[in-house]
Amino acid sequence: MEKGKSKMSEIASAGMLMPKESLLEVQRQKSNLFIGIPKETSFQENRISLTPDAVGLLMNNGHEVILEAGAGKAAFFSDAEYSEAGARIVYNTEEVFKADIILKVAPPSEKEISLFHHKQNLVSILQLNTQNEKFFKALSAKKVTALAFDYIKDRSGIYPIIQSMSEIAGSTALLIAAEYLSNVMHGRGEMLGGISGIPPTKVVILGAGTVGEFATRTAIGLGAEVKVFDNSLYKLRRLQNYLGTRLYTSVIAPDTLGNALLTADVVIGALAPVAGRSPCVITEEMVSRMRNGSVIVDVSIDAGGCVETSSVTNHTDPTFIKYGVIHYCVPNIASRVARTASYALSNVLTPILLNMEQVGGFEQSLWADSGVRHGIYMYKGSITNKYIAELYKMPFKDINLFMAARM
Repeated sequence: MEKGKSKMSEIASAGMLMPKESLLEVQRQKSNLFIGIPKETSFQENRISLTPDAVGLLMNNGHEVILEAGAGKAAFFSDAEYSEAGARIVYNTEEVFKADIILKVAPPSEKEISLFHHKQNLVSILQLNTQNEKFFKALSAKKVTALAFDYIKDRSGIYPIIQSMSEIAGSTALLIAAEYLSNVMHGRGEMLGGISGIPPTKVVILGAGTVGEFATRTAIGLGAEVKVFDNSLYKLRRLQNYLGTRLYTSVIAPDTLGNALLTADVVIGALAPVAGRSPCVITEEMVSRMRNGSVIVDVSIDAGGCVETSSVTNHTDPTFIKYGVIHYCVPNIASRVARTASYALSNVLTPILLNMEQVGGFEQSLWADSGVRHGIYMYKGSITNKYIAELYKMPFKDINLFMAARM
């Protein structure tokens, strides 16, 4: 018996010394993307989601991009630049919608939705405050998977598109105010900022988020005297830490805010929305007591505005005067500087698209990347955003359950 055990032990030991096959990770199959970029039809939407450089990078990685002629014209990108980067230029919208992924800036119009094919993929901004039940039902009927890139999160939990557009809006808002303070624009005839021997321009900023931060940076850089109001002490402290300087900050107390407005030359409204709408903190009575020729730039007008006298305007007719105060209330300020904004969009979207290839395609990226998955509001026709489902009383399906079913 002992001899038998010994023999078996020798065989086992010899077997252990024999060369064995090593287990290798199964490589994910790469998937080339077919991307269509139609010309924007939304009113005064001048941005484009990919720059020619980004298209060239995608083409070099084996992807196909089809672009409607003139799609980049408003952002000063020519068809020739896209063609040289490798994109195929077409002259009818229907041809673009043959692509697997439709890449837009503004949400699709009713006419564009009619061009979608069954189970196509859409990547665009959602702009929930401008949508209605008909929009979501039309997409659902086509079994579309829709990704709102303003809802995409990065690894640090930040919304990179919103961050970029907010930075642009904050800085641009001050430049707009500087323009409308001039005599040419019927303002007070002041230079925003100040020079030696002359008191600086007084700027009041509502909101200490990203828009407020970049508006403050620009105002300080120009030499203005800045007062920042926000009801979040955390945001006010963070703003001072980011700027590395002490500046006037306050919670939004009506009397304190009203007194600041009496001498303000410029007011920037940049309060973040609460439950879908920005809080209205400047009353009509406060505006009536402001200086003639002073300027209000209500960046929050996208979410209803934070000034009672604000009313939506557009890039063609951007201002109106009430109580002698110039009001600039154009939604989508970033579209005013479309080329810069397009680069910002492209810088965020290009790595996401390249990663889709690495993990096996658009749908596989939703399973692999929780940040991208966070931007999905419709999956193959099912509403996966709880807020949208509750708002329009539509059935809600958890996107994570769809993903779990793939495991």
